[in-house]
Amino acid sequence: MSRSPRSAAARRSWGEDDAGCTILHVDMDAFFVSVELLDRPELRGRPVIVGGDHRGVVAAASYEARAYGVHSAMPASRARLLCPEAVVLPGRHDRYSEVSRQVMDVLAEVTPVMEPVSIDEAFLDVSGALRRMGRPVEIARWIRREVRSRTGVPASVGVAATKHVAKIASAHAKPDGLLMVPVAATVPFLHSLPVGALWGVGEKTREVLERHGLDTVEDLAHTPLPTLHRTLGVAAGQRLHDLAWGRDARAVQPTRVEKSVGTETTFARDVTDRSHLERVLLEQAHQCAARLRADAVLTRTVAIKVRFADFTTLTRTRTLPAATDLAHDIVAAARDLLAAVDIPPDGVRLLGVRAERLSSAVSTGVQAALDEDPHQALAERAMDGVRARFGPQLLRPASLLGRKDRSASPSASGDIS
Repeated sequence: MSRSPRSAAARRSWGEDDAGCTILHVDMDAFFVSVELLDRPELRGRPVIVGGDHRGVVAAASYEARAYGVHSAMPASRARLLCPEAVVLPGRHDRYSEVSRQVMDVLAEVTPVMEPVSIDEAFLDVSGALRRMGRPVEIARWIRREVRSRTGVPASVGVAATKHVAKIASAHAKPDGLLMVPVAATVPFLHSLPVGALWGVGEKTREVLERHGLDTVEDLAHTPLPTLHRTLGVAAGQRLHDLAWGRDARAVQPTRVEKSVGTETTFARDVTDRSHLERVLLEQAHQCAARLRADAVLTRTVAIKVRFADFTTLTRTRTLPAATDLAHDIVAAARDLLAAVDIPPDGVRLLGVRAERLSSAVSTGVQAALDEDPHQALAERAMDGVRARFGPQLLRPASLLGRKDRSASPSASGDIS
């Protein structure tokens, strides 16, 4: 999405006719911060940053912190300089996942044609819910009301005829708002926006377009296709040209399968102790495995990411003999991969584990190997139930019990892509 300020045209109402606007994009506002404020209401109205110690990155920032220029993915050191009075909180991704599931349960009541995009956003095609729930805007209002009532967190909703426009509309509805873009107003709405608002225009592409004098979506829309092909390539040029004219044939995909599940930890101090790194891998493997089981998927490939003190970053992957959703299997592969990595004298700055090549546990079956220990599987699934009822910190691997590691902070824990 664009970094540019929203134009007055983008903020104004685009009409009342929602006929044909059956695509909704639901986006939670500053989700991690909103969840933290549920548990710490005394912080409301104050600048709050979630994630990242002095060496990590910002996972989320409240709107009060954003007023100082703080944004997600910004180095935490930079965020502290911009907003020294901000309250910085560590990430609690188990808590965020809990609230996310509550939000998704609300959306699932509207329609099964729902495509979760991340932990805090989803697309819905409500065409099958119109007779039961009313017009698209009425459904959007119901969603915002129910999400707020049941979870306590705000949601912004964009309503449009396509996924692309619905996503842009929800961004312009923030914070805590609703924006509907009628079919007839789609092109005027898009052409009022800076070119960076188009889905897929990142920082580098935006700079290329602006160097060619294409500052707005309208500029791009009226640029001859051969020129866009030369500037961006045939595929990208054609795609952005279509989006600039409101053409987006992508349907909401309710069976979208996540490509990977992973978690990373940025250490407060560079770590040279290999046993310390292995303990971190163990905790990360349990986080990944719990998420795999929650999503009813299995992994066939385990990857580790290691970033050294000089910011050199390497990744190593291993294909497992059989698909699994057990931390026992994930950590075994991850430790083998780490064993082959030479730890420099300056140590490791960041360590991460990722489960890749996911497949459905329903179709594949959860018995991953003939020699799998059934007690291991039962134990890990029992741990899921205890954590869900009493909290994630109550039950941990024995080697991690009673251990509070202050040298590490989650930088992207629970990341889904």
